[in-house]
Amino acid sequence: MPAWLRKSLVVMISIFTFGMVSPAQANVLLNTDRNEKSETSETAYVETLEDSYDEAVEKERFIGKVMKEAEEQSFQKFGRKIGPVIEDEFRQTILPNIERAIEMVAAQYPGEKLNSLEITEMPGGGQSEKIFHIIGDNGKDIIRFHVRRDQPPQEGFWFNFHYHTYHDGFQTHYELGRIFWAKNTPPKWKSE
Repeated sequence: MPAWLRKSLVVMISIFTFGMVSPAQANVLLNTDRNEKSETSETAYVETLEDSYDEAVEKERFIGKVMKEAEEQSFQKFGRKIGPVIEDEFRQTILPNIERAIEMVAAQYPGEKLNSLEITEMPGGGQSEKIFHIIGDNGKDIIRFHVRRDQPPQEGFWFNFHYHTYHDGFQTHYELGRIFWAKNTPPKWKSE
């Protein structure tokens, strides 16, 4: 195969796979010179490449599933009184930060272990901070997503979105963002 054609194919494969296949990997796949690479090492390399692709697909599925449930449970928690007021800012500011935290969790688990993770089904109401938790196969929480009402002096009410992880016994607040409510006291969570 002419060098210019091989180089062109390497670039196209890298672009069409959105970087999942690097130019070096594509070059190995297109390499026809058997003296350079043995057939068994290429086969092993292709299998490794397929495994990493499968794991990436599994992580994307997991993140997509959890993000859908996270959004649904968040709006269930907000109820009809709070939800419409903060909806746009929540989607623009908080939801992308929740996704980053979920990606961080997904990065810690190999593809097959992601299937054992679950999301809790019922957000807390009233004054509860709980939006949802992600639980491991042992039934213990891995990460907890919460929202707290803050009332700094003479600033009104804010919703402070944050998460906690099991790494420090859920003690540290990792902030996801804040949304201003108003000077008036917000209704209870899940208010209709």
